[in-house]
Amino acid sequence: MVMMKEKIKSQLLRGTAALLLALLAGAAGAQQMQLLDRVVAIVEDDIILQSELDDRMNQIRANMERAEERAPAPEKMRRDVLDLLIVESLQMQMAERAGVRISDDQLNAAMTRIAQQNGLTLEQFQQYLDQSPTPFRQAREQIRREMILQQVQQGNVNQRITVTDQEMRSYLQSDEGRSRTAPEFRLGHILVEVSMEANEAEVAAGKRKADAIAAAIRSGRDYQDVAKSNGLKGTDLDWRRQADIPGIFAKTVVELEDREVAAPIRSDSGFHVIQVLDTRGRRKFVSESKARHILLKPSAIRSEGQTEALARALRQRVKNGESFHELAKEYSEDIGSAQEGGDLGWVTPGQMVPEFEEVVSQTAENDISQPFKSRYGWHVVMVEDRRKTDITERLHKNLARNSIHQRKFGEELDIWLRKIRDEAYVDIK
Repeated sequence: MVMMKEKIKSQLLRGTAALLLALLAGAAGAQQMQLLDRVVAIVEDDIILQSELDDRMNQIRANMERAEERAPAPEKMRRDVLDLLIVESLQMQMAERAGVRISDDQLNAAMTRIAQQNGLTLEQFQQYLDQSPTPFRQAREQIRREMILQQVQQGNVNQRITVTDQEMRSYLQSDEGRSRTAPEFRLGHILVEVSMEANEAEVAAGKRKADAIAAAIRSGRDYQDVAKSNGLKGTDLDWRRQADIPGIFAKTVVELEDREVAAPIRSDSGFHVIQVLDTRGRRKFVSESKARHILLKPSAIRSEGQTEALARALRQRVKNGESFHELAKEYSEDIGSAQEGGDLGWVTPGQMVPEFEEVVSQTAENDISQPFKSRYGWHVVMVEDRRKTDITERLHKNLARNSIHQRKFGEELDIWLRKIRDEAYVDIK
C-alpha cells in the first residue's frame, strides 16, 4: 500500500506539473503562476481532471435542456457525473489491459450508420458537426470511447447471464410476449393523388403513374427514391398490427410477402402504392438447400490457376458418373465436411458467405455448380434437395431470449459496475 501511494503521489506530481503554465501578469510585469486545470480524482492508474468533469457536466446539461428536462442541483450533478467518469475510467483501463481496440474501419462504419439514421451522408454529417459545439473529430473520439465501453461491458456482463427454456416459455405466454409476437407489418406508402372530381382521363393517368411506381419498386429500387423521382413523398408507416392498418389496405397487406408490392389501391384520395418492408410475428418460411461441396485451397505447391483447374476436373469427373461423396472425401480441404463426403446439411440463408449462397440459389436440384471462388478458396457445390422451412417458432424463441437477456443485462450491468467501483482505489480530491 505504501508503494502504491508513493507511485500515485509521484504520478500526481508529474501530471499536475504538466498542467501548470507561467503567465505574465501585473503592471510591473511580475510573474504569477495560474492554475489552468487540476486533478479532481485519482482512479487506480488514471486521473480525472476538472476540465473533463466540466466538459461532461456541460454536455449533460445541454442534453437535458434539449429534452426539456430539469437538471438536478449543481452539487448533486457534480457528484453523479464524477462517479460516472470514475466508472468509465475503470472500464477504459480494463480495455487497455485487455488490448481492446476499435479500428478506423469499424469507427467509420459506425459514423456512417449514425449519419444515415439522420438522413445524411458521412460528409454532410461531418459538416453539420463541425458547425456545432461538438466538432466531428471530437464526436468521432466520443463514439470510439462508447464502442470500447460497450465491448468491455459485453465481455464482462454477458458471461454472467443465462436464459432458460422455462423463462422463454413464460415470456411468450405473458402479455408482453403475446403482444410482441402478434403479427406486425412495417409498410412503405406512396400516394398518387387523384381528386374525386377528376375526369376519366385524369384517373387513367393517375393509375398509369401508380402502376409505373409499383413496377419500379418491384424491380428492386427503394420506394422512397422512386417516390422522390416522381415528385412524391415515400412514407414509412412504421410497425402496425393488422387491426391498426387502414381498412382499405388491411386485407391486401396480410397476403403479401416481405418486400412484396401490392397492386395500386384506389381510394377517394387517389392511388396508394404499398410495399411490405418487413414483418414480424406471423409465420415465416425460408428456403433451405441440402448441399455438398468440395473446397480446394491454393498453396505454395499449387497455384491459383492449378487449383481452379483441379476444381474443374473434379466437377467433370462427377458429371462423368463418379461419386461426389468419394471425391469430396479424397480431395476436399474443408476439415468440417470432408469426411462426410462434403455434406453441409441444410443450408439456411445468411449461414454461408454471399458468394456461396448466390451459387447455391442458382444451382438446380441434383446438379453441380461451376467452380467458383470465395475467400476460403475454390468450391464445387452439388445441390441435392430444397425445402421451405417454418422458422416462426425459432424467431419467437430468439425474440424471447433477446428480450430476457436485455432485461438481465441491465440488471447485471448495474451490479457489475458497482462491484468494480467498490473494489477500485479511488481518491477524490
